[in-house]
Amino acid sequence: MKCLLLGACALLVAGLAAAAQGPAVPPSRELIHLSFAPVVKKVAPAVVNVFSRRVVHTTEGPAALFNDPLFRRFFGNRLPLGVPRERVENSLGSGVILDKAGFIVTNHHVIKDAQEVLVVLPDRREFEAKILLSDEHADLAVLKIDARGETLPALELGDSDALEVGDLVLAVGNPFGVGQTVTSGIVSGLARTIGANDFRSFIQTDAAINPGNSGGALVDLDGRLVGINAAIFSQSGGSIGIGFAIPASLVRGVLQAAVSGRKITRPWLGASGQGVSAEIAQNLSLPRPEGVLINTVVPGGPAAQAGLQAGDVVLAVDGHPIDDPDGLRFRIAIAAIDAQARLTLWRAGERHDVVVTLVPPPDQPARDSTRLSGRQPLSGATVANLNPAFADELGIDTAQRGVIVTTLAEGGIAEQLGIEPGDIVVKLNNHPVESVAQLQRLLDAEGPPWVVTVRRGDKLLTTPPMRG
Repeated sequence: MKCLLLGACALLVAGLAAAAQGPAVPPSRELIHLSFAPVVKKVAPAVVNVFSRRVVHTTEGPAALFNDPLFRRFFGNRLPLGVPRERVENSLGSGVILDKAGFIVTNHHVIKDAQEVLVVLPDRREFEAKILLSDEHADLAVLKIDARGETLPALELGDSDALEVGDLVLAVGNPFGVGQTVTSGIVSGLARTIGANDFRSFIQTDAAINPGNSGGALVDLDGRLVGINAAIFSQSGGSIGIGFAIPASLVRGVLQAAVSGRKITRPWLGASGQGVSAEIAQNLSLPRPEGVLINTVVPGGPAAQAGLQAGDVVLAVDGHPIDDPDGLRFRIAIAAIDAQARLTLWRAGERHDVVVTLVPPPDQPARDSTRLSGRQPLSGATVANLNPAFADELGIDTAQRGVIVTTLAEGGIAEQLGIEPGDIVVKLNNHPVESVAQLQRLLDAEGPPWVVTVRRGDKLLTTPPMRG
């Protein structure tokens, strides 16, 4: 017995010494054998299953083929219609209770277009859920259940900015519908820029994440939520050790908006730029390629008022290093409206700090959404003026200006010429286009042949000439 006690004491002393020195490799076989069970007992009751249901209207029968717009464009409306049918689609995901009042966070894609949502707790209690908020840009949604006075478990939001590559994490969810499952792994990477949402700043982990885990919890060893599992990289559909979670810092703002009953409004910087290549870094005397080279500063915007200039390189926001434009956008997005952000800049071979007061994106100039008609190249297109608020809603660079195509009439001239929703009209013939009103005047004044130039992503495209 004395030997066992001495061994236990030695193990305790070793463990306390290791804890005092910070995270370290376990110094003994006994410490390696310690279990994650206490963390799981704390976390698992607050991770739920989310069942969503929607009714999809479809067309069946051989004639359904002719409902395809491609067929109808050539054969007109004389073709027989298929038989309308209703089909029920069910989907399964996970969610996390983050407030004992019944607020649950999951992924937007888990409940997208759902007409009914059911939440099932690990103890088999079932609740109908109301969708309070669904943010497609962040791929996050907040549900609310009425616990009818019953006690609900809830997780504490952790600090995802405190994570380091190599930290141990657990992923909890319901993969493939087999039941609640816990997997362990480490943080494999931070600020990963994958396209699963508009902010592209994900925690990467090798903890197994599979279909059905979406919306589940990624937690640290203190049982705090550090991320919402959202995506995997896989060629087979199963986990190969590359999973991605939305950081808790982004989750926090979405949850606060839902609890307070307001819509999501993210701060506006009023500036945009590009990544810094090795060549740019050399030209600017930067020690290494890092940060965002500012190309555009909106006059009168927060960045302009703080003294930010085109040619500055943003190296950090509030002490957090910035590697690319996605990283800058993420750091601004998770800040609070009217908050002050400290930007570390590289200017003229030296570091400078400026303080920017972040404000909501203005909804000016007026959007002036207009459906264009007549015999001209943009007939059938609905266009609008871009402003910061509208650009933010669309998930594009809020410094962009001009006229954007929002929708197209099926079979219209604009669609036939290859125009797509999201295109920004840059020129009509050789005349720059800056507003909807100016575009309408040009369409009235210019005769055929017409040529339209649009910006699609980072490319400029020109339509074939339309001769009337």
